[in-house]
Amino acid sequence: MNTLIIFASKHGTTEKCASILSKKLTGKVDLHNLKAGAAPDLTKYDKVIIGGSIYAGRIQKEVSTFCSQNLSLLKDKKLGLFICCMFPNNAETQLNGAFPQELLNSTAAKENFGGEMKFSDMNFGEKFLTKMVSKVIAKNNPEIPQLDMKKDTSMIINENIDKFAQLMNKD
Repeated sequence: MNTLIIFASKHGTTEKCASILSKKLTGKVDLHNLKAGAAPDLTKYDKVIIGGSIYAGRIQKEVSTFCSQNLSLLKDKKLGLFICCMFPNNAETQLNGAFPQELLNSTAAKENFGGEMKFSDMNFGEKFLTKMVSKVIAKNNPEIPQLDMKKDTSMIINENIDKFAQLMNKD
């Protein structure tokens, strides 16, 4: 079985998660970053996995455009959908908002892989927005501490990647 993992990655976390996932899947697996150009021919793949990170409550435009343009083809594949989202309390809402309902209804696996905050790679606007969101989330969810903006933070959830791979590997 041939599998395509297609994603968009801005600071590299989604690409990192896609790479980790690719090593856990059986069969031939190809990775493609939508930011590098148009997607390969989907008819060559039995399984398609689509992922992206959440920025300001939205998945990257490349991912949503790809899903919209390929909706009918994707519904005929064994499909997996994932997001990279730092805040697990909002992950289900973010996941359900990131992809068309028609795709969400026909998935073999859907999951949040966690995320990373790479402040060293962010521009001023991204840092400012992240700080504001972090404050609001910490205020509304006392169990989630406000992020330390002085150091990069990784909260990739390897257990979720493992669970996702197991579901996608089932025949």
